[in-house]
Amino acid sequence: MTESDNRRARLKWQCRRGMRELDLMLLAYVEAHYAELEPAALARLEQLLEYPDQVLLEILMGRQPPADPALAELARAIRAAAGES
Repeated sequence: MTESDNRRARLKWQCRRGMRELDLMLLAYVEAHYAELEPAALARLEQLLEYPDQVLLEILMGRQPPADPALAELARAIRAAAGES
């Protein structure tokens, strides 16, 4: 297993939050876009996954945008990916 495979598996595990809404949105995004993500985008995703579940849900639902514009853009991309699946 390559380092990329390990990182992908680790991210998918972190996306399993125990809240159905979060699981569906996050896993849809990782499945659809992991291969095209640059290292900086992967780091932002890992940063976003550090939020507590309730805060992360509010961010991904668009009710509480993060202060960081890059994280806000990532949240929009995750919502869009969830709509595509």
